[in-house]
Amino acid sequence: MTHIQPAFDGTEMIAAAPAKTRRIVDDFEAWVDEVTPYYIAAADTGTTFTIDEVARKHRLPDPPCPKAQWGALPGRLQNAGIIRHHSGGTSVRAGHSMVHVWIGVPAHQREAVAAARREARREARARRAA
Repeated sequence: MTHIQPAFDGTEMIAAAPAKTRRIVDDFEAWVDEVTPYYIAAADTGTTFTIDEVARKHRLPDPPCPKAQWGALPGRLQNAGIIRHHSGGTSVRAGHSMVHVWIGVPAHQREAVAAARREARREARARRAA
């Protein structure tokens, strides 16, 4: 597909069509609520995945500030006991940069994992405050 941009002198310049961008959700919390079920489903499979793989597979929307807010999602999923770190891998989107590879926590263990993470964060805050 091409994109035709007429020039001021009457000639036409033909170039590739602009890339379609992903939809951007205006509210961060609404975005988290929209994309979380896809990551829960990925966690339930028991296979490893990256955040980007799931986003591309399901054509998930971007958060309000894509460069800064995609990184907050794994932390929220970890704190909820849905995923845990499995290993490192490479990202196609980020030019084969190193990324985290995640795996799901079994559904029957999620609340216990979330409680343990809450307690660990509470203890860390107490140590910093002391």
